[in-house]
Amino acid sequence: MRSASSDDDAWVVPDSLRPDLARRYGEVLAGDAADRRLRSLAVFGACGDRVTARSIELDHLPLIGIVDFRTQRSEPIDPAQFEPLARRRRLRVRNPAGMLTERLRRAVRELVAGGGGLIEVDGEEDLGSLALVESLPAGATVIYGIPGAGVSFVRVDAGAKERVRRLIERMERRKVDLGD
Repeated sequence: MRSASSDDDAWVVPDSLRPDLARRYGEVLAGDAADRRLRSLAVFGACGDRVTARSIELDHLPLIGIVDFRTQRSEPIDPAQFEPLARRRRLRVRNPAGMLTERLRRAVRELVAGGGGLIEVDGEEDLGSLALVESLPAGATVIYGIPGAGVSFVRVDAGAKERVRRLIERMERRKVDLGD
């Protein structure tokens, strides 16, 4: 039996914050334009299965990829696609839907400091893009997919880090039992 002191911190998205999280904070490109922009990136993090897989297909690995082996919460993705990135290092974390857990934030910080790799999420990886902006150095880029629109490219700078800090502050902080 777990004690309350062994529960993990998580930030839960309240309904009032959903419009702000849905806002586009960077350039959105699709198709060849997205591929060209992706190839031009130096240091970048990818949040989402399709954008991470696409960067690997283009032989342009992100420093960090965050995946949950599903696209749009349903279509399964073959984990073997991510092996080139997982060879650097592979971390597995539990992160339930609608939450950003401290475990995911810590995993991103660890991989930024340790040369990168793949984070496999049991749950949902969507809010991992916030952890990437929070932890990647200024000048890096965070990419994530926007269903039906393409790939969002968010440049990490002081303004982006401050937006993420404010978004996380507006989330509901809770202790959650991640079941391990």
